[in-house]
Amino acid sequence: MTLALALVALTLALPWGAAAATRGLAALLPPREACAALTSAAVLLAGGTVAALIGLLHVPFLAALERIPPARAAAEWPAAVPVSAAAGAALAFQAVRTTRRWFAYRSVLARAWASTSDAVSDGDLLVVTDGGPRAYALPAWCGHAGRVVVTTGMLRTLGRAEREVLLGHERAHLRGRHHLLSLAVDLAAAVHPALRSLRPALDFHLERWADESAASAVGDRRLTATAIARAALAASTAEKRPENRGPLLTVGTGPVPQRVEALLRPVPLRPRSHRTRAALAGLVTAVSVSAPSGLVLAYWLHEYVELTARALLAD
Repeated sequence: MTLALALVALTLALPWGAAAATRGLAALLPPREACAALTSAAVLLAGGTVAALIGLLHVPFLAALERIPPARAAAEWPAAVPVSAAAGAALAFQAVRTTRRWFAYRSVLARAWASTSDAVSDGDLLVVTDGGPRAYALPAWCGHAGRVVVTTGMLRTLGRAEREVLLGHERAHLRGRHHLLSLAVDLAAAVHPALRSLRPALDFHLERWADESAASAVGDRRLTATAIARAALAASTAEKRPENRGPLLTVGTGPVPQRVEALLRPVPLRPRSHRTRAALAGLVTAVSVSAPSGLVLAYWLHEYVELTARALLAD
């Protein structure tokens, strides 16, 4: 049983290293692939964590199902009940955190849509009369299709060509359903603290993805860099409001200087050098092995308890 507990403890510790490896992997990839890597790793690592805790939780119940007397089970596995109780408490804590984040997500969307009740609609664009320069992608809600929300203050800040860049950027967020990727990582971070570090990385790469989409749409990377810098600078001076947080992705999210610098370089491609490809392969292997390991070890723990129980009954 000691070995089983040690392996599960290792599984719960793996996300710390896997999260760092995933961030390194994302830095080597184009924005779209980086977002896919960060989101999938977060979901898999969170799933492995939950599976490992469930495996610990049901050890005493397995012993009861195998009809092992409680005294015999306590003698053979003295840590089973305390560890199971701790695992149950951790699962309950995770359930509360993920539920709260889900309802916070819904609350932010509800408030954001309510704030656009007086907006002027123009296709997929909602123009809000507000002097504060703000713009964000507003996901679909209660039968309403997703919209790009921009204030009159932001429209006055940018020139015509720059406005096209801004709208292309926000439309890329809606088209790619970036809010769902952000939500997935946010919920995963509620399961394991190591996964919190993936959220800022994902925000950056989501913005880079939208930046590249806007640059492709207008066909001018320098214009895109200028528009993004001007819009982000203007938005940073605006009042921070509830609708600018949570699942709403804005042009000012992430380290803007790095985004502008990336736009002034050629279109990012997948790594081609042998050294970079070797490092990339190593990181992919590390993430792919560590992420589902919790599921594997939880299943192994289940089998271990059943086999041990049968051996005890045979004595």
